[in-house]
Amino acid sequence: MRPRYRSPVATGQLNLPFDPIERAAETWRVQFGPSSAMAAVTSIMRAHQILLSQLDTLLKPHDLTFARYEALVLLTFSKTGALPLSTIGERLMVHPTSVTNTVGRLERAGLVRRMRNPRDGRGVLAEITDGGRGVVSRATADLMGADFAMTMYGEAELDQMFGLLRTLRVAAGDFED
Repeated sequence: MRPRYRSPVATGQLNLPFDPIERAAETWRVQFGPSSAMAAVTSIMRAHQILLSQLDTLLKPHDLTFARYEALVLLTFSKTGALPLSTIGERLMVHPTSVTNTVGRLERAGLVRRMRNPRDGRGVLAEITDGGRGVVSRATADLMGADFAMTMYGEAELDQMFGLLRTLRVAAGDFED
């Protein structure tokens, strides 16, 4: 069994002597009826908060948040190392304002540069710099070393989790199956 990852920074966990979501589900059943969907959604949302906090803690030494890391990785994966801001927003499923803020912070840190899109005179591209590639490499090594804060699960469980959440994503139209 792999060692558990523990964030050195508080993750906002309450450390209660009971599971508050399970307790809420019991109350929900009495008040409203079946609670399985509510408990599952609430658990997913809480897990998201916990993971985001832990990943941001791992990325803090690189002066990154997980959102900025995702943008850099997306640029790294692109053929030319550059993408239109609108494409970054679509792929990361974030509002254009969030993309502008994220790219602005990465630009100020020297990790990306903005440039006019040669194919579209109005559009703007974000291009990863050599410094940005170095930061992605080091940050990825740290995330991989901590198994993206998922050390409490084995490979089979992670594959199963991916499959279960993939079903939700397909049903929501996230992508064509």
